[in-house]
Amino acid sequence: MVAGMESNKFLQPGEQRAARVNDLFALIASRYDLINDLQSLGLHRRWKRAMVRMAGAQPGERALDLCCGTGDVAFGLRESGAEVVALDFSPAMLAVALERAKNRRAAAAPVQFLRGDALRIPFPEASFDVVTVAYGLRNLAGWERGLEEMWRVGRPGARLLALDFGKPDHALWRRIYFGYLKFLVPFFGRLLSKDPATYAYIFASLQDYPAQRGVAEKMRALQCRDIQVRNLMGGAMSINYGIK
Repeated sequence: MVAGMESNKFLQPGEQRAARVNDLFALIASRYDLINDLQSLGLHRRWKRAMVRMAGAQPGERALDLCCGTGDVAFGLRESGAEVVALDFSPAMLAVALERAKNRRAAAAPVQFLRGDALRIPFPEASFDVVTVAYGLRNLAGWERGLEEMWRVGRPGARLLALDFGKPDHALWRRIYFGYLKFLVPFFGRLLSKDPATYAYIFASLQDYPAQRGVAEKMRALQCRDIQVRNLMGGAMSINYGIK
């Protein structure tokens, strides 16, 4: 078994991973935004807006948001004027996103929400000007394959962006941050979903995920240009950026 994966029932290797992550999001979908607001003091919304600004989506462009969850990034991209497709494999999360879409002001071209697999994106190559993923690469059975798919469906010049939990370089801050994820964040899972494993999953999933450094290295391997790593909260969160 891969190191770290034995510690959480939702974190399984290989082909089992998608099914267990789907189970996880089915449990927390209705309270996903609330729990995220509590554990980040609402900062996750600011970080998502920061990624949307970095994406620089413009009217007339097409944007794809992978692992879209309840739709925060997709709605932000749409407000920039782009035509937006949002993809997620969790029916429960998509149901929340669609309900939120109903309550938003009508747009000339609303976000198109689709169920699909980020490892097998159902679009041909060179389809989008912007491809984003927030808190999704870490959950895939193969994060590198996920980045390859983002690159594949991007047009030449497409901006590829990934927001996720990071691994701070500063040793003391990393210990404090990991302690928070390991010991305090599961409390929100216990309080609001009756299962601490739902949010203990975050710390477990970070153990074998290379975070911002690994994502940047993979972008270099894909020959992206203008690669950037924007560290947030001292690297506790990060936004990776590259141009195809």
